[in-house]
Amino acid sequence: MLINIIKEKAIEAINELYGITFSEKDFQVNTTKPEFEGDYTIVLFSLIKSLRMSPDELGNQLGEKLVSNHADLFGNYNIIKGFLNLELKPNVLLEMLNKHYQDPCFGKAPMNGQKVMVEYSSPNTNKPLHLGHLRNNFLGRSIAEILKANGYDVVKSCIVNDRGIHICKSMIAWKRYANGATPNSTHTKGDHFVGDYYVKFNEAYKQEVEDLVSTGMDKTTAEKEAPIMKETQQMLLDWEKGKPDLMELWRTMNGWVYAGFEVTYKRIGSDFAKTYYESDTYLLGKDTVELGLQKNIFYRKEDGSVWIDLTSEGLDEKLVLRKDGTSVYITQDIGLAQKKYEEFGMDSSIYVVGDEQNYHMKVLQLICKKLGLPYADGIHHLSYGMVELPTGKMKSREGTVVDADDLIDEMISISSEHKRSLGKVKDFNEDELESLYDTIGIGALKFFLLRVDPKKKMIFNPEESIDFHGFTGPFIQYTHARIKSVLRKSEIDVSLNTFNLALHPSEKELLLLAEQFEQNLKQAADSLDPSTIAIYLFQLAQSFNSFYAALSIVNAENEEKKQLRLKLASLVATILSSGMLLLGINVPEKM
Repeated sequence: MLINIIKEKAIEAINELYGITFSEKDFQVNTTKPEFEGDYTIVLFSLIKSLRMSPDELGNQLGEKLVSNHADLFGNYNIIKGFLNLELKPNVLLEMLNKHYQDPCFGKAPMNGQKVMVEYSSPNTNKPLHLGHLRNNFLGRSIAEILKANGYDVVKSCIVNDRGIHICKSMIAWKRYANGATPNSTHTKGDHFVGDYYVKFNEAYKQEVEDLVSTGMDKTTAEKEAPIMKETQQMLLDWEKGKPDLMELWRTMNGWVYAGFEVTYKRIGSDFAKTYYESDTYLLGKDTVELGLQKNIFYRKEDGSVWIDLTSEGLDEKLVLRKDGTSVYITQDIGLAQKKYEEFGMDSSIYVVGDEQNYHMKVLQLICKKLGLPYADGIHHLSYGMVELPTGKMKSREGTVVDADDLIDEMISISSEHKRSLGKVKDFNEDELESLYDTIGIGALKFFLLRVDPKKKMIFNPEESIDFHGFTGPFIQYTHARIKSVLRKSEIDVSLNTFNLALHPSEKELLLLAEQFEQNLKQAADSLDPSTIAIYLFQLAQSFNSFYAALSIVNAENEEKKQLRLKLASLVATILSSGMLLLGINVPEKM
């Protein structure tokens, strides 16, 4: 990574000049702004304060020292208001190009000995995956792949919410209204089938509440007394007692949902090394609560319930065990975190969870720290904002959620319409077209949901996401296919020396940007933000298209320049392919 080499050389030069040692954290090195001459810029302000020198004096002395000590690396320098702008020698970039132009591991780090678990998806078994789940899945899988590329040993995990009152709602509705129907008998995908009964429950519940209110009962009482709700509450009690016929129905309906989930996961590329089920984990954590009571971290109220007081940390009192001794969600999460650590011994655990759970995740980590649990400091919450459609929010109870499968189908349909409207389908057979529409449609969906900082709420617009000329996945896919078309027409001559050529500004700009892949990859891992990669890939594709418009590759002015540009095109294609795979997106060889 050039930026690290420049920092290293700057630290050496400062030590030689002034006998003072700085670390990489003491100053910044950035890419030079387009309006200034140079390639990389050392920000001098933090150094000026320590060395008590003027910006120009320090900049000139440091610039002269770097150029004289490293003539093979730096060609020239200039100083502008506290910024030392350095110009790199072309051979530095050409050496990188000749070494890595076909290297699929370019930019990736060796293993660092750190193990990370990334937990994502976390579906309920009473409904299919929806648009919100898609952002969760895409973020989780992408972060896992980005961490792998940075040398981490990554374990992907999922917790399935397969028990509780919401699951019983679908089961009650099926018993009332299905007349024995199954996904097979109705030709319905299993998770959609069960989700339909969740909607039916809420329709029936709403009607029963209205009927009771019409008899003079107040709404709050009616909501408690509605027959279907009382049946559901009784079913939950029977489930917790392990009633055999009920457990059989629960396993059957969950099985339908799992089969449906598996189809969706395969379509979107989500996979897990370990899947946990709440029905197996909801009793975990009780032993830890007892330990906390012994250490006076928790306290028991007169009614027998167990609490922790977090008011001194700016939070509130938190229930960790009900008066009847049953667990609450935070208790289960503590227990599951312990189980994960015992099974995998990871150094850190990343939870991909929506921002509505920010408070819950703060409480989880704080309790774990107070308990002195070894994994507490390694808990990280990758919080993300809600996804909305241009038409507004979605509500699963009312059946207005956009199911993941339906949205994927729509994206593939839109990609087909766009591709056919461009009239570029004659070179493909039907199987190839079907695969291409799938690649473009799902790629557009993933890129659009990942190109935004996870912390921000966003509006997903299907039509905008598939524009072949905008900040989209298809634009990058098209750029990759365009490069591959050029490379199919001309072979790279590995015997031809391209080390000592002068670089056109467009060539140098593209080379500099390509070299920064590793830097962006590290930044994405450090910030747990795949949008860093998405933005970088878009800029790289833009830069290549500007380069391609300005300079001919196949008809270059001489063979050496042709080979240089072919290698440069190959490096860009390699980075685009590698980078898009980190986002879970395939890039076609032709479009």
